[in-house]
Amino acid sequence: MRTITTIPIEIKVLMNHIYELNKGVRQMVLFTCNKKYGKQAVERHESQGIPYVLQPAGRQNLNVYFGRRECLDAIRLIVTRPLNQLTPEEDFILGAMLGYDICAQCQRYCQRKCKENCINKN
Repeated sequence: MRTITTIPIEIKVLMNHIYELNKGVRQMVLFTCNKKYGKQAVERHESQGIPYVLQPAGRQNLNVYFGRRECLDAIRLIVTRPLNQLTPEEDFILGAMLGYDICAQCQRYCQRKCKENCINKN
């Protein structure tokens, strides 16, 4: 009898990120998944010798940063609290490190900075 194993979509996404990292498409990845996949993510990183950093993301999710060691060293210094609590500057740096569109990051930074300045004036 043949057993068919279905790979959860989250693990397929993780495997694609790892593939891109190994091919040099990315230097660092942020993978967010349900905590129930955390053990599988850790096992996969450890079996392939890929450095990673784990961070809770709410009650149900887990952020897994992985990639080049020097990038993860910076992540440990920059991302010391939930992502929605990062300063506009920290958010900009993180987005740039993850390879997000730099013009979109500049626009996001300006919007967040303007919002921050408007809140601080009131």
